[in-house]
Amino acid sequence: MKIGITCYPTYGGSGVVATELGLELAQRGHEIHFISYAQPIRLRGEQPNIHYHEVEVSRYPLFDYPPYDLALATRMAEVSQLYDLDLLHVHYAIPHSVSALLARQMLADGPRGRRLPFVTTLHGTDITLVGLDRSYLPITRYSINQSDGVTAISNYLRDRTMRVFDVNKEIEVIYNSVNCDVYCRCKNSSELRAEYAPKDERLLVHLSNFRPVKRVTDVIEIFDRVRKQIPSKLLLIGDGPDRSVAEWLAVQKGIHEDVLFLGKQDQVEEKLGVCDILLMPSELESFGLAALEAMACEVVPIATRTGGVPEVIEHGTSGYLADVGDVDTMARYAIELLSDESALRAMGKAARAVAQARFCSSRIVPQYEAFYRRVVERSS
Repeated sequence: MKIGITCYPTYGGSGVVATELGLELAQRGHEIHFISYAQPIRLRGEQPNIHYHEVEVSRYPLFDYPPYDLALATRMAEVSQLYDLDLLHVHYAIPHSVSALLARQMLADGPRGRRLPFVTTLHGTDITLVGLDRSYLPITRYSINQSDGVTAISNYLRDRTMRVFDVNKEIEVIYNSVNCDVYCRCKNSSELRAEYAPKDERLLVHLSNFRPVKRVTDVIEIFDRVRKQIPSKLLLIGDGPDRSVAEWLAVQKGIHEDVLFLGKQDQVEEKLGVCDILLMPSELESFGLAALEAMACEVVPIATRTGGVPEVIEHGTSGYLADVGDVDTMARYAIELLSDESALRAMGKAARAVAQARFCSSRIVPQYEAFYRRVVERSS
């Protein structure tokens, strides 16, 4: 199939999922066309069956804010016509599904009069934050209902969308995935571990876009409690608005030398693969992709019991869950695990087993392929 994929190319879960999905589909022989204002972060170099089309937004004195959604719709229609795409797959409802709807209408009114179906995947903040803004709620509901197919990344997100937006469209749950061949325990971990933990300290890690919803200061609070009991280092992967707050808190607590801010990383699997525990104390996660990537690397996730996270982590078996803000309990779980090497490694292996059994790309990508085929058949 020839598939157009649109996502936010920035450092966030939806962009990562969309890019990795496109790469997996390309490896399975599909022709993939990424359409966005910048090349997605995890799209590296030239790869077979992968094409990138930049959306250029013209700036006129008339517009305080250039209309990206209109430029995107135009580019979607152009690429679809030039390369004879079978469908568009947009990640994040606002504004991508609206742009896809416009592109579909433009093509239907064009010389060939063809109907280009589009699939919308809901990822979380497009529903829980942006879509709930009163100024966006009606257009979000409309674009979801007008989609030829809709998927959500968790049962939690599907149910919340159906309840809050009162949509009449069937929403299929297709979980996020991880490439279990790429994300695994680092085989030559001693050298890389020594780079971060020269005295053989324990390694904790946090991976996010450092937005307030990720509660990065809770990560610092948890680590501060762990460090008082067990020699350890904390790796913070990513960047965003709350980085400076986290840096300042680490300085205030006198632990800044043990807190390593690594910034944005292209190959996070290399860093995850040498760590012991992942901390994910988020206010809300519709799925928890960082936890899944850690689990595949045999890194035990300690996260909050919120949103779709319990669908990924089984408490006490493949990780631990606690209430939002309960840094004491999360620290206690970490200390207990880090004090018992055999328990830590056993839970790490159990976490990877869950990732392999339920969330590997080899299991999830065929679900998208089948969904695409159904959408195209219904639209023909």
